[in-house]
Parts: sequence; structure tokens; C-alpha cells
Amino acid sequence: MNNILKIIFYSIFLFTYPHVMANEEAKYDVVKSSDVYEIRKYSDRLAIQVKSINGNNGFRKLFNFISGNNKKNQKIKMTVPVTVMEKSGNMTMQFYLPSKFNKNNTPDPTSSDVEIINIEGGYYAVIRYSGRASENNFIKHRDILESELYKDGIVIKGPPIKATYNSPFTLPLMRRNEAMFRVNYID
Repeated sequence: MNNILKIIFYSIFLFTYPHVMANEEAKYDVVKSSDVYEIRKYSDRLAIQVKSINGNNGFRKLFNFISGNNKKNQKIKMTVPVTVMEKSGNMTMQFYLPSKFNKNNTPDPTSSDVEIINIEGGYYAVIRYSGRASENNFIKHRDILESELYKDGIVIKGPPIKATYNSPFTLPLMRRNEAMFRVNYID
């Protein structure tokens, strides 16, 4: 009987954990949908980012910043997605800041590796997929999105972006991942 209760408890925990971690999500409007992808219009948004040659330690540095390792010792709620892209040969990881923050009330970083930036709003083509947030899974979906955009005559304006929404404890089947491109789109 005790083992059955444990199984029930852990099953409930595993299936509800992803929904308990309700984080603020970057706001957007869907302006076009297809069977494969959607075009979203995002407003400007504030983010923190870390650039690194091999992508290591970016998450830890950003997490430390939102955990209070900033000049105001202010804790900041985690938002989604966490994005990763390659820029000028470096891997760049970004956390979006909650909407209550602006350039005037965002605490300054204590680490010179953490940078506060404004991401200019615009149009992004997005394909959504589940499973692990592995590089192979991302590349597969990035390639599908790129091919569909080419077929539809939509011009890509930036590097591919890997967006992840869930904690590493979320079951792969229940994970939300996205491959994105900034695109030239006329609404």
C-alpha cells in the first residue's frame, strides 16, 4: 500500500510540476499561422544576456543575476523563454526580464559578463516542438522552419534562435521548445 501511495504521489508531481512553474512569458500576437509554423509580432522587451565562446556558464551567470547577485541585491522572477543563439561566433544566452522592469528600475549587474539589453520588437517565425532541448532536435526543427519560410517567400533577417520554456525536470513529452527566426514580414 505504501508503494502505491508513493507511485501516485510521484506521478502527480511529475505531471503537474511543469504547470506549477508558471512564469511570465514574453508577450506577442500571432499574425499568421500555417500547419507548420506561426509568425509572431513581439514588442520591445528588456533582457539580460551573456556571451561566451563555448556556451558554458551562461545560464549560471544569468541565474545568479536574477537570484539577487546584482547591485541592488534584488531577486527577479524567472521568465520564459530562455533563448540561445550564435552571434559573431559567440553563443549568446538571454533571459527576458519581467514586464515591470525598464531601463530605469533594472538593477545593474555585478558581473561584467552580464549585459542588460533592449530587444527590438518585430516579427519572428516560430516552430514549436516537444522533446529534449538537444542541439540535434533544435537543428531538425530549425531546418524544417527555414525550408517552409523559403517555400513561402518569407525572408529571414537574423540567426536561428533556440527557445526553451521548461525546467530540466519536465518530462520530454511535456516540454515546450521552439526554433525561431527574425523575419521580414508585412502585416
